[in-house]
Amino acid sequence: MSNKYQRTYPISWDQLHRDARALSWLLLDTGKFFKGIIAITRGGLVPAAIIARELDIHKVDTICISSYDWKDKKSEAQILKGFTGGGDGEGWLLIDDLVDTGNTAQLVKNLVPKAHFATVYAKPAGKPLVDTFVTEVSQETWILFPWDTETTFVEPLAARERP
Repeated sequence: MSNKYQRTYPISWDQLHRDARALSWLLLDTGKFFKGIIAITRGGLVPAAIIARELDIHKVDTICISSYDWKDKKSEAQILKGFTGGGDGEGWLLIDDLVDTGNTAQLVKNLVPKAHFATVYAKPAGKPLVDTFVTEVSQETWILFPWDTETTFVEPLAARERP
């Protein structure tokens, strides 16, 4: 985790599932019909599966982007696989777990500018690029997704703050 992150926000599998379902409700409330989902890999795969179920969408594609290594952000995102559904994304739902700085979001929006972009979590720098999201977190917070963590003992916050 980079020094620019001052907080961590751990997400459990249960919370991610609840938040992805909440995103599904918000998407239903838009009144839009989506002909398919484009999941941004890898983080968008799990929320996309939940949302596909909740919205009864069976057509799922991916845009494969590499912008993080196992512990930090890379300097530049790389497109590993583009959208194979063709076109500008019109009628498609683009899903990711998180929009952070907005760099990956902008790259993907350039590929499918007419797709409806939804994320479960949004940070202030990337939030303007997202059409629908559930939870905003501060820019200096590192989100610990359940696929990146394991259960272990953690000291109480007060113990960490004492000199």
